[in-house]
Amino acid sequence: QVQLVESGGGVVQAGGSLRLSCAASGRTFTITAMGWFRQAPGKEREFLCWTGSSTYCADSVQGRFTASRDNAKDTVHLQMSSLKPEDTAVYYCNAWSRTLRSYWGQGTQVTVSS
Repeated sequence: QVQLVESGGGVVQAGGSLRLSCAASGRTFTITAMGWFRQAPGKEREFLCWTGSSTYCADSVQGRFTASRDNAKDTVHLQMSSLKPEDTAVYYCNAWSRTLRSYWGQGTQVTVSS
């Protein structure tokens, strides 16, 4: 099993920046890739960024969001800049294992005020 804990969420003004972190524990040696999703009220969960053998982000956040992974600390970060009110959502960390199991964190709330 893998456990994921997100941190770094909060309230930020439009145009500001925020850095989210996700710490993995448990059988972290099985993890092959980690990434970020978000879910706004009344909307489906949306893919943001992924980091595995390579790193990429969805076109919708490209240029504003970047993901990075610290393998030594089993942590993945999401650096967000130029935040907009529509970025308000619960942000979730996700990890895939080499046995094709998917794990989710509990989520962290990000609120962007206008």
